[in-house]
Amino acid sequence: MSPRRFSWLESLKLSWIPPLASIWIRLTRATMRIRRENFGVLGDLSRSGRPFILAFWHGRMFLMPYSYTGTGVTILISEHRDGEYISRTMERFGFATARGRSTRRGAIGLREILRGLERGRVAAFTPDGPRGPREMVQPGVIAAARLSGAPIVPLTFACSKKNF
Repeated sequence: MSPRRFSWLESLKLSWIPPLASIWIRLTRATMRIRRENFGVLGDLSRSGRPFILAFWHGRMFLMPYSYTGTGVTILISEHRDGEYISRTMERFGFATARGRSTRRGAIGLREILRGLERGRVAAFTPDGPRGPREMVQPGVIAAARLSGAPIVPLTFACSKKNF
């Protein structure tokens, strides 16, 4: 995040919300059985060593740390305060973060993603972003693919209630 001073209350929340959020995500995952479909595409791309871009809808990001379990992922996350919580939570799962948004610092975040792709890292985007429109691709992910030559891999998850 840009050099910004946090109030003591914000600092306190930033120190305990990300750890609790990561525990919540891990506990939720522990209660599920995962069935992967077309997972071979990710495996093939990972083995090839070629960088690629993961794209998943903003409204489906809760269990994304378990949707792609490879290493070397950089996620583009909003520079907003909510993005700081998400960034610190994702770092607990081993992900790097690039900060930016479409209204401010978007180009800086995109450049960080492009540098990561050049170094062979996997990039991750929510192409619809937090402001929407919901499930409509915005230009950032397309620009990253065009400028880097990396393919975009759509990724999602769904859950259903288990009937006993």
